[in-house]
Amino acid sequence: MTVPTGRRERKKAATRQKIADTALRLFLARGYDAVGIRDVAAEADVAVTTLFSHFASKEALVFEQDENFEQRLTQAVTGREPHEPLVPALRREIHAMVRHCTAAGAAPIRRMIEESRALREYEDSMRLRHAEALATAIADDPGLSPTTTTCRAIARFVIDAYALAREAADPDAAVDEIFQMIEAAWEVACPFPAPAGDGSGPR
Repeated sequence: MTVPTGRRERKKAATRQKIADTALRLFLARGYDAVGIRDVAAEADVAVTTLFSHFASKEALVFEQDENFEQRLTQAVTGREPHEPLVPALRREIHAMVRHCTAAGAAPIRRMIEESRALREYEDSMRLRHAEALATAIADDPGLSPTTTTCRAIARFVIDAYALAREAADPDAAVDEIFQMIEAAWEVACPFPAPAGDGSGPR
């Protein structure tokens, strides 16, 4: 996420974080369904309209890092070093994300999401948005030439790798195992041409 530099931007970011932190504390203490938007606004000492200027819905309060997650994924594509392969760059980012979400203290939040139909449905729609954003970033990369279907499929695989690995007994090993399959699929869909003159053809 871009770090706000101006005073106004820093104030807005601080207010947003305060609202999100307050909401999460109340949800975990009382239960997600037992806490309303007005409860969060009152506890955070902001108007309901202010809350909605930062978060579009109650569900969005739980996924405060939604925007950051999407930006990190697309940045893994657009910000990688020249000639760095795509899949290793994505694997590195998913490793970091999985370690963050499986760190100490994350389990209660995960349980809350799994126990709420509204939160599960929101997370499903969020994952589809992230996959589409990632697919667009891959398609727009001038060094790559995959089809639209390949971009969307690989992006879905990457998002699913995050979801599956965080539930595994060994998340790091799960990321590596899943990305071996993603890399194999990518190489089939987008083989690199062999150097000119070696007669080996595409690999």
